[in-house]
Amino acid sequence: MELLNKKISKAVERPVKVLQFGEGNFLRAFVDYMFDVANEKTDFNGGIVIVKPIEFGSLERFHNQECQYTLQLRGFENGEPKKVTRIITSVVDAVAAIEDYEKYVEYALTDTLRYVVSNTTEAGIVYDETDQFEACPPKTFPGKLTKLLYQRFEKFNGAKDKGLIVIPCELIADNGIELKKCIMQFIELWNLSEEFKNWVDNACSFCPTLVDRIVPGYPRDEAEELCKEFGYEDQLIVTAETFGLWVIESDKNLSLEDLRKELPFEEAGLNVVFTKDHHPYKERKVRILNGSHTSFVLASYLAGNDIVKESMDDKTVRKFMEETLYDEVIPTLSLTEEDCKEFAAAVIERFQNPFVKHKLLDISLNSVSKWEARCMPSFLGYVNKFNKLPKYLTFSISALMSFYSTTQEGEVNGGVCLVGDRNGEKYYIRDDKFVLDFFKENSAKSPEEFAKAYLSNTKFFGGEDLSKIEGLVDTIASQIADIRARGMRAVVEELVK
Repeated sequence: MELLNKKISKAVERPVKVLQFGEGNFLRAFVDYMFDVANEKTDFNGGIVIVKPIEFGSLERFHNQECQYTLQLRGFENGEPKKVTRIITSVVDAVAAIEDYEKYVEYALTDTLRYVVSNTTEAGIVYDETDQFEACPPKTFPGKLTKLLYQRFEKFNGAKDKGLIVIPCELIADNGIELKKCIMQFIELWNLSEEFKNWVDNACSFCPTLVDRIVPGYPRDEAEELCKEFGYEDQLIVTAETFGLWVIESDKNLSLEDLRKELPFEEAGLNVVFTKDHHPYKERKVRILNGSHTSFVLASYLAGNDIVKESMDDKTVRKFMEETLYDEVIPTLSLTEEDCKEFAAAVIERFQNPFVKHKLLDISLNSVSKWEARCMPSFLGYVNKFNKLPKYLTFSISALMSFYSTTQEGEVNGGVCLVGDRNGEKYYIRDDKFVLDFFKENSAKSPEEFAKAYLSNTKFFGGEDLSKIEGLVDTIASQIADIRARGMRAVVEELVK
């Protein structure tokens, strides 16, 4: 079969309007899909250039297929199965910021460029004072974006209409605001001009967002059959659930009315909410959907499961997940109990989608920063409200530490990782280097020393020292010792009794 290309997809050449930091499955199944539909149903007419922002990984498959790929959405609507197959043609090129730096800069300075979108994980929006403006490019995502904006400011002589609308999709609180803060810090660190600082502040918009779609990614087990069904070979197939929600908040430089005109997603019939305050949507989604993922997946994996649907069919794991949500997370949320329970019920239904084979190991990526963003607010909220430790959210820390417990290094997709062991089966642990270094150095220690070292490491908890919480170190140490002695399955079964 012929490899998918622009001739097969009948792609239309479009001006580059979007620079996308991140080539992962989520952005391709969510953001690129949204722009693709907008291109079809409105006069948006914009192309996307994908940027690989880090050294690891390869864009070879993108280039081989001229950046065309197939998205298949699967789910239930009104109790009936629904499947939507679509070739995504909105991506016009893919470039590596490091290996193809000059080409990357050329796209950043394109006259038609208007938007920057990103998903660099929760650990991506960070300020690092060791980052350097002279680097080509700087190492952090905010550093890269600061230099990109400066180069654009200089090329267009500070023209206000050449400012960019930045729409980050990272799951951190106030992602757009935090990204702008990092950029302002880099402007100060690098002694960039006051005129440039004012241009960033007044000509660019940084929109806080919420994104919601479960994306299992490449359907490895079905790929061959799907290609036969499509009539062409596609090495970039991505699968996702049919549900999708994008909440985008306006900022001081971009009114709600202007935001709607800029991004005609509503006109295209897409489930996009433009708002002056995204926080109620964010809190509900991050702490219920993402928080439940992060709280149960590592325990479920070590207990023998591989995908979310399998976990939901496991009575022990399902009880763990449901009691976490209803007994520990929902009581700490600001929205009404009725609203939260309705959303939680919908989330559980989505987790049971038989078409979505969401691998637990895929969800495990960067679990340390994910726990901080998704679970810690519920954990601390519960402790403050009830003056005791939440049973399941506490255990989720022990499960995370057990999942990361290894001293063996390995390599995956060209990057360094740790290699764990599940009953003789190896699995890869992927996270930031400082996280992996910590576990390599500490996970072989006694449960007490390990628990104390982890919980007191403020880098993992946004500056908080969790070891100061009464009884937490002893509880975690006891649970880790129990898991080491009896295995995850036995301990979880006892926990949910």
